[in-house]
Amino acid sequence: MNENAQTATGMASAADNGSAPIGQAPLFKQPRDGFFELRGTVSRTQTIILGFLGVIALFLVWELAHYLTPEQQRKFVPSATQVTGKVIQLFAEKGFLGDVAKSVYRIYLSFFIACLVAIPIGILMGSFIKMRALINPTVGGLRYLPAASFVPLLLVYFGPTDFAKMALLFLGCVFFLIALILDNIEAVPRALIESAQTMGAGRIHIIFRVTFRSAAPQILDSMRNMIAVSWTYLVIAEIVAATDGIGAVMMRGARFLHVDVIMGGILTIGVLGVLTDITFRVAAHFLFPHTHARR
Repeated sequence: MNENAQTATGMASAADNGSAPIGQAPLFKQPRDGFFELRGTVSRTQTIILGFLGVIALFLVWELAHYLTPEQQRKFVPSATQVTGKVIQLFAEKGFLGDVAKSVYRIYLSFFIACLVAIPIGILMGSFIKMRALINPTVGGLRYLPAASFVPLLLVYFGPTDFAKMALLFLGCVFFLIALILDNIEAVPRALIESAQTMGAGRIHIIFRVTFRSAAPQILDSMRNMIAVSWTYLVIAEIVAATDGIGAVMMRGARFLHVDVIMGGILTIGVLGVLTDITFRVAAHFLFPHTHARR
């Protein structure tokens, strides 16, 4: 009786302490990932919270930089609240919505045309090694030419037109997009292609039903990355003899030293870029749900 009482007492005390009873293996508790855990995991809720905290931290640093600037020079470092107020004023009183719409139109149309060119070329180069040997050296060389260097040539050929601006945006991303799509096609496992050939699939079937469908999620991801590059070229495209667009508004602000207008344009481009990125992510989630299910 005394031994049984001692055993029961030991089990009760072990349970109170959170440890295993005497004679039993301790319960395994998965350790929590630390903040700097290498290749750790993060939940959707944590992702949203941490992203929100990152944005708040950016605006706090921005405000701090404004107030740490000497008072005589603070107009050249406007605060986040001042810039946000200026953007609201531009939308409410200066017709900024039309400029934003014009810039979005130029970005999306030029990028759509770039995709129409880059995707077929990338697929051909990735599918046929001789086609890659023919085209890749030229495309590889053109990638190193800065798109801004084409501005004088485009002005000579097309003048200060919308076509010249969209041509610059097109040249800024098309060659990089071809290279990325080539990598996506080459990353398709060779075993898939050999299996399709073994089962008697034709060349066209293998290209479109095997290679392209297998690489489609990665191609969409490459497009998402490259449209961000298009946004970085927007101001360059719109500052030359531009009468509308976000870049034109920023240049008018620079002419009169309205730094808040310039920073408002930068902030607007950043927000539009984030919305574009979210749009691509949502499209990938619905078009290729199987890729998200594996993560």
